[in-house]
Amino acid sequence: MTTYNLIATTASGIEALAANELKTLGYKGQTENGRIRFTGDIKDIIRTNLWLRTADRIKIVVGEFDAFTFDDLFEQVKALPWDEYLPLDAEFPMAGRSIKSKLYSVPDVQRLAKKAVVEKLSDVYHRRGRLPETGALFALEVSILKDHVMLTLDTTGPSLFKRGYRVEKGDAPLKENMAAALVAITNWHTDMPFLDPVCGSGTIPIEAALKGLNIAPGLKRAFSFEDWDWVSADLVAEQRAEAAAARREDIVLDIMGADIDGSMIDIAKLNANEAGVLRDIDFKQLAVKDFRTDKKNGVIVANPPYGERLSDASSVEQLYEQMGDVYRPMTSWSKYILTSDLEFENYYGEKSTKRRKLYNGALRVDLFQYWGKREH
Repeated sequence: MTTYNLIATTASGIEALAANELKTLGYKGQTENGRIRFTGDIKDIIRTNLWLRTADRIKIVVGEFDAFTFDDLFEQVKALPWDEYLPLDAEFPMAGRSIKSKLYSVPDVQRLAKKAVVEKLSDVYHRRGRLPETGALFALEVSILKDHVMLTLDTTGPSLFKRGYRVEKGDAPLKENMAAALVAITNWHTDMPFLDPVCGSGTIPIEAALKGLNIAPGLKRAFSFEDWDWVSADLVAEQRAEAAAARREDIVLDIMGADIDGSMIDIAKLNANEAGVLRDIDFKQLAVKDFRTDKKNGVIVANPPYGERLSDASSVEQLYEQMGDVYRPMTSWSKYILTSDLEFENYYGEKSTKRRKLYNGALRVDLFQYWGKREH
């Protein structure tokens, strides 16, 4: 099989988590801003799309070079082996980015790169006139950073956070791969209690259950590469079957998702059922202030409302105070609370053990971590 230069793209701040996932899967990665480079064949492309929990996409690096003029760009893009990837009828939109580069006009960069690919394919396939672009999708991107050009082919399709289990969602839902990242940051193991006290549509407890039961997050969805004529359907089916067989049936999880809104609990149950983990999560309609437990050495992961609107601010601050009142005495539990409110510690009533800067989409958020002291 052909070996490809690959990148797993990620949100800013969670590259190390995706790199660790790749390492666990047996790949040697090189971490850069927003991505991890690694190599693999088509089997590895299928496998990483199925298994990576925190990444956004898996892309093939078709080529890299420096370019300082549009002539440079055109000739070097045209020289790449596009016919090894794109059939005659391929649909190949060209996205573009350019940062701190002489070729700063993104529309011009996209147009010229697209034209270069068209000329290459027309030459190889002896085609005159327009290419049909009626076939499978091959999403391309030309990205320039400090005059260094990278041409990539997206193997994934819709971002990996689209697992396929979310039947319904509430307001401002957390992306599935960000929820998986929050779980990965914690010290949670499958023999420990896990609580999301403001679970909304259930994404965090669902992602915890998927990880705990070793369920591949990509099993419920399709990928772009499945439509490509050079990807074996038998190989895809083999990798899907292997992933499905990896589910752990011998583990009993103690995961609870709670929310004050009963309608959100109903939605969370629908999503968990679609993900195949409804019987592994205890969903309850419960206010934060009413939570009580005798369990020890647990983990709380919460993505409470941020109070971005002034009308919400006082109720959100009250929620943070209630969290502090309820959780501070739970000294054996570790708590991980995500919010954009940098004053969170003041309302919670305790300085965090550690803060970690993340991005929920374009919004800067902080993960306030309170590490518990394990009791025996």
